[in-house]
Amino acid sequence: MNKPLAMNSSSAEKALNILLAFAPYNNEMGTTELSAKLGLHKSTTSRLIKLLVATNFLQQNPMTKKYMLGRSAQKIGFATTRSLDSRLLAIAQPCLTELSQQTGESVALELLAGTNVVLAMHVEGPSHIRFNFQQGEQLPINVAAGAKVILSHSSPEFLEICLQQKFERFNDNTIVSKDVYRRLLQEIRQTGIAYDRGERYQDTHAIAVPIANAEGPPKVAVVIAGPAFRLNDQFLKSVVIPLRQTADKISKLLFY
Repeated sequence: MNKPLAMNSSSAEKALNILLAFAPYNNEMGTTELSAKLGLHKSTTSRLIKLLVATNFLQQNPMTKKYMLGRSAQKIGFATTRSLDSRLLAIAQPCLTELSQQTGESVALELLAGTNVVLAMHVEGPSHIRFNFQQGEQLPINVAAGAKVILSHSSPEFLEICLQQKFERFNDNTIVSKDVYRRLLQEIRQTGIAYDRGERYQDTHAIAVPIANAEGPPKVAVVIAGPAFRLNDQFLKSVVIPLRQTADKISKLLFY
């Protein structure tokens, strides 16, 4: 039976810093690279990596001999994500309902999931003609208002990864040029508001603002959507304040 590897508090802190060095993209790194990045002696890094591999927090690529986060780290990440998503939805539901009643339109949450944006929750508006969201639907980032406002705050590196997907043209209003899209995101970053003016469905408009995230760029947006004849320029202007107030309220309830 193998003897367990011992770790004191100082070693534990260094091991945790090794794991954190792989955030946010889990790029492969070797012992030398990790040592230089963290200012650790190579022998210390090698010893801690051996422990982290043994406990499945790191795994080694047999081809490159470099390391990446392993199954144990992945399990913790999944648990954290599920907890956050569950808490987010529980907190957001009454806030979205209140906003829907206040504006008379359907309201939704768009959520960044990996390099995609999905419709995480929706509350249908009380008006006779409503816009029906498909909960759980993956949204085209070139048209969805929430996706635009989320990605406008992302890092250039992450944005380029997202832009590897093909932009589908839905109608003449759809943005399919990546350069035009990049310029649009720069404008949205300044205003903090994004729109969908019939870019997917010509008879549907939407407006979105991000929910502030203290740990980094926003990953969630609050969206109001409905028929274009009701969500005209005057209406869109009138809902900016309550929309932002709702996003701020959700952010504060999440302790952001």
